[in-house]
Amino acid sequence: MQNLTPDLCDEYPDLVAVMEPLTSSFGGRIAFGGEIVTVKCFEDNSLVKEELAKPGAGKVLVVDGGASMRRALMGDMIAENAVKNGWEGVVIYGCIRDVDVIMELDLGVQAINTIPLKTDKRGEGQLNIPVTFGGVTFKPGEFVYADNNGVIVSPQALNLPA
Repeated sequence: MQNLTPDLCDEYPDLVAVMEPLTSSFGGRIAFGGEIVTVKCFEDNSLVKEELAKPGAGKVLVVDGGASMRRALMGDMIAENAVKNGWEGVVIYGCIRDVDVIMELDLGVQAINTIPLKTDKRGEGQLNIPVTFGGVTFKPGEFVYADNNGVIVSPQALNLPA
């Protein structure tokens, strides 16, 4: 699956939308994809923590963190919980922390950057609403695929190239 997104773009040019290059890969799983679950929050990762504590087999959490560079929306403990609960990956329009640990986990992680500061927990945010960043809209129930080449969205599950 090294060239997951280029192969999917070649195979399904009319089905995929390509996110502008905003994020980098930080997880131990380089290529990943699955059904979209969304969280919209700003400098408060309460809902991120709650969602990744639930079963997530076949799913990817897409977090619209408003591109904040001031607080990390995920760290090693939340990422470890995501692995334990079977999540495929996380795409964060914002920052993460504890990168050295996260790079060792079997979890796909795309984020804008890193910062060591954690968020406050105020219980704020919205769950499973369409979120837009990087020129694409991520809708709950649709599908996202990511690797070192980029992030793409499709309204339906795509057959992964052999």
